Amino acid sequence: MGYYFKTEKMSVGYQGRPLIQDIEIGLHKGEILTLIGPNGAGKSTLLKSIAKQLKLIGGAVYLDKKEMAQMSGTELSQRMAVVFTEKLKTELMTCEDVVATGRHPYTGHFGILSKEDYLIIEEAIELVHAAEIRNQDFTKISDGQRQRVMLARAICQEPEILILDEPTSFLDVKYKLEFLSVLQELRIRKELTVIMSIHELELAQRVSDRILCVNGEYVERFGKPDEIFQAGYIKSLFGIKTGSFDEENGIMELEPSRGSADIFVIAGGGSGRSTYRKLQRERKAFITGIIHENDLDFPTARALAAEMVSVKAFEPVDKIALERAKKAIDSCSKVICCRKTFGSLEIANKELLDYARQSKKVVE
Repeated sequence: MGYYFKTEKMSVGYQGRPLIQDIEIGLHKGEILTLIGPNGAGKSTLLKSIAKQLKLIGGAVYLDKKEMAQMSGTELSQRMAVVFTEKLKTELMTCEDVVATGRHPYTGHFGILSKEDYLIIEEAIELVHAAEIRNQDFTKISDGQRQRVMLARAICQEPEILILDEPTSFLDVKYKLEFLSVLQELRIRKELTVIMSIHELELAQRVSDRILCVNGEYVERFGKPDEIFQAGYIKSLFGIKTGSFDEENGIMELEPSRGSADIFVIAGGGSGRSTYRKLQRERKAFITGIIHENDLDFPTARALAAEMVSVKAFEPVDKIALERAKKAIDSCSKVICCRKTFGSLEIANKELLDYARQSKKVVE
């Protein structure tokens, strides 16, 4: 099966000077491609070049086997919609007026909207949950609301491909999720192909079919999320020197506390994460256990604990791990237990709590 969108040895840059060279991308119809990489790496330049806002330095871009350089402005605007971070200049326009401009590629020279146009406008407004602001002045709404209106405007173009530059930057968590859910719905309902850049790595990991990793002069990786988010790669791509990012779980943590640990934390089942982070904020080093490698607490414990007693996923706790945890408790003056009850497979951690009390440790 051939690609719906593809590039061949595409090079992009400014004033004839290449910034990123030999870019090879292939997407099937209805796929979502996300660009990630550090600030200034060239993500916006790449998007603007695909959208024909910047002239290619070299190579070609094809949409449904047709080279985009050969498309007229009208044909391109009917097939591709663009939402960039630059603010649209509007005067005395309501949000609905702005959305309606997305129909201009279809209205001819006189710009007269038909009944069908109005139905498409209405559907787009409802789809992005912007009905409550449709009659408000576009210049007086919030950045998050403006982003939703601009998405509705792009939807009105009924494009085959949508280009977005940092579309979630000004959205709170509710609207981030709604925005990306709309994109997923459009890809399913209309087979819309989406190419966008995004800062939130955990969202990129969840919403993307393909991910392109941009790092200055070249593309480092292109592939499915599980091919990109491999141990240690994101740290390398972004040059992370402080803190950590767990690619498998999409969890970012600050630097662990330094020094000798005097606190032992009994956790498990995700009960310990808030305590781990509280201790990190207080700059108190700690030991934790006994944590299974598939436990919800494991990624955060691995990032923040001075020492962790762990066992393999789905395996029973052996005597070696139990004794190691008891010795760790002996070295601490305080034990924090995050569990109110213990399940049938947590007998070892219940034994640790009993051991701490028998040892007359301060137990919280």
